[in-house]
Amino acid sequence: QVQLVESGGGLVQAGGSLRLSCAASGRTLDNYAMGWFRQAPGKEREFVASITWTAGRTYYSDYSDSMKGRVTISRDNAKNTVYLQMNSLKPEDTAIYYCAANRAPWRGTQSATEYDSWGQGTQVTVSS
Repeated sequence: QVQLVESGGGLVQAGGSLRLSCAASGRTLDNYAMGWFRQAPGKEREFVASITWTAGRTYYSDYSDSMKGRVTISRDNAKNTVYLQMNSLKPEDTAIYYCAANRAPWRGTQSATEYDSWGQGTQVTVSS
């Protein structure tokens, strides 16, 4: 099983940017699709973005209050790392952000239950 460690979270003012990283250990991310999710206090975990291994296709949440248009997911397979670039951050983006790995490399799924491995999360706090 792959171990995932997120980093890059922190406190940022509204309108600012952060880049989250998700580094893998134990095995490479070859043949894994990767996803980013977030969970705010009192809310369910929600999908943010995903990227497949095959063709590197990306998917973003379509919910009206999602981060679509403000985030970019990418992966550096040589570094065994996945990134989430977040721009124009809002206070409502405050949450713990998790990365996850899916052993179906073509599946950029939004369903958290389809991911096999999870990191411990990194806190993102956006002040107004």
